[in-house]
Amino acid sequence: MKRALFPGSFDPLTLGHCDIISRGVTLFDEIIVAIGVNAEKKYMFSLEDRKGFIEETFADEPKVKVMTYEGLTVDFCQELGVEFILRGLRNPADFEFEKAIAHTNRCLSEIETVFLLTSSKTSFIASSIVRDVIRNHGDYTKLVPDTVRVK
Repeated sequence: MKRALFPGSFDPLTLGHCDIISRGVTLFDEIIVAIGVNAEKKYMFSLEDRKGFIEETFADEPKVKVMTYEGLTVDFCQELGVEFILRGLRNPADFEFEKAIAHTNRCLSEIETVFLLTSSKTSFIASSIVRDVIRNHGDYTKLVPDTVRVK
């Protein structure tokens, strides 16, 4: 069984994330959407909300599981017996950043990183942009799935 871990903070889940997950399930038998917990980071949405957004969005997709973790992504992969890390790339800057992480992960483990390019219609969406739109009372609903709503 080919399993991939799709790590991130998902603060919040965006249509770009959904694009990568939806396309990833065609390549892998299981996608574990892994919400990393970083005590140093201040999140807009609670861990429970972020997990709920993903679970609700992919409720009809049995190949998608949602988990949370702390520490190194490769350690979590090894703990679960996952051989692949799935990452989305929006632009050349993402590639350079993700390449360095992939090389480091490969140095620390045997885990392969698989990159998918985001679709052109979602390539401009970043969680940080969505948070800024929300903070400034803009219409963020065009950037996230229907399950993501500010309370």
